[in-house]
Amino acid sequence: MMAAKELSSSVVGRFIPARKSASRKGDNGIVLVLGGSYVYHGAPILSSLAALRCGTDLVYTAVPKTNAAPTRAASPDLIVIPLADQKLTRGAVVKLLGVLPHGLHSAAIGMGLAVAERGALLRLVESLLDMDVRLSLDASALVPEMLPLISGTNTVVTPHAGEFKRIFGIDVPGSESGRIRIVQECAKKNHITILLKGSTDVISDDSTTFVHQKKTPAMTVGGTGDVLSGLVAGMLAKNRNPLESAAAAAYINALAGEAVQKRLGLHMTASDLLDEIPTVMKPFDNIT
Repeated sequence: MMAAKELSSSVVGRFIPARKSASRKGDNGIVLVLGGSYVYHGAPILSSLAALRCGTDLVYTAVPKTNAAPTRAASPDLIVIPLADQKLTRGAVVKLLGVLPHGLHSAAIGMGLAVAERGALLRLVESLLDMDVRLSLDASALVPEMLPLISGTNTVVTPHAGEFKRIFGIDVPGSESGRIRIVQECAKKNHITILLKGSTDVISDDSTTFVHQKKTPAMTVGGTGDVLSGLVAGMLAKNRNPLESAAAAAYINALAGEAVQKRLGLHMTASDLLDEIPTVMKPFDNIT
């Protein structure tokens, strides 16, 4: 087992690219967020706003058509694409691929997503990878059939322990050393970047592992993982390296959680994290 490195501000600062002073709209990231269902309408909203808050220029939010109006009402900053069906189908994927913006950099897929046809999900991922889009996969997108498609690509998977077992077929050990070992083994075997969420986040690819202990029990509230997925996609839109993007996203998400817990105690919501992201990221701002 390779030694894991603790994340710090100095390490993460190297993973967040500078912004050019003469940059134009789109130069700093164009992101697609695909998620949501009749029950889980908020998940893709949280992911989309997190991607915007981390400095992305444009976020396109694709949701089931029943969710389009409330998603638009949630924020004027979101560009909403209604799916053709209530759940992800082959037909919905074909139509979505036909309206995607030119120059898409990254995508976050799976948060609260209702999937009618697993083959539709796989086709979407394969098509996006063919377009050289970097991927952040979570929740409904974490299925075993996904692994052959994403092996060796610019993809980050962000499971919690239950999702880890579903996609890899392995129980996550309770000890930190056991968690690090199993993440390293699965990352190496499948040639992907894994961000295992928990009280201590473990981020690993084929060669390097980072850990970050959060000490924020208030972050067990629903939706914090959706925020993290959006942050990963936002980072991927600017930094092609999946390990560095995942590590930076985990660190920023944790800093925001610490700030909210300090202010509100054990009474945060995931939406509270969104308000803190600009504050905790501002020290990393660099303009060239």
